[in-house]
Amino acid sequence: MKINLIPSKKLALLSAVFCAAMLTFSQNARAVTVLNVGGADPHGLGDLVLGFETPQASEITDIVNHMIGMAPPSTDVFLGLEVNRFNNHFGTLPPAVFGPAGVGATINNGSGLYSYLWARYESLNGFAIANVWYIGDLSGDITIPTSVTGPGGAEYNLTTSILFTAPDGGTTAMLLGAALGALGMARRFLKA
Repeated sequence: MKINLIPSKKLALLSAVFCAAMLTFSQNARAVTVLNVGGADPHGLGDLVLGFETPQASEITDIVNHMIGMAPPSTDVFLGLEVNRFNNHFGTLPPAVFGPAGVGATINNGSGLYSYLWARYESLNGFAIANVWYIGDLSGDITIPTSVTGPGGAEYNLTTSILFTAPDGGTTAMLLGAALGALGMARRFLKA
């Protein structure tokens, strides 16, 4: 009976690929990041009073992008709304691209999938405020308040949260191409 052994170079490559795959799919221990409303939170980008208005998705994106372009700290009127930029400095921020809406008070940001988080809070009489956070440097689970104290001391409850991504500069396609190329080379090497 003849036993076929795998050459040591091929075995080493196969072991390395297996270990890399196991590390890729392993669960990482993550803490939950709790964000607070207002400029005291280090991730707070800004806020605004919506009043009784409900901006459309494109207007919300425009508001967030306007807030990104404001100098910290400052106040401006945009689309008829008073927009406040907090005194937190993040360096150069990427523009916001509208993402998933209605995600609730707990968000899984994975490995930094999203860059911004918009939360709309409404009082019992329909008067609304919104808060925006920069979350591009956070990963894992993020929690925001389900209710806050707003203007006049009234309680405001979370009604909508929206995530925003940064524009993809082709990084995803580049990484996919590199991975497929590496698999092709490994396949060719193992067949040799």
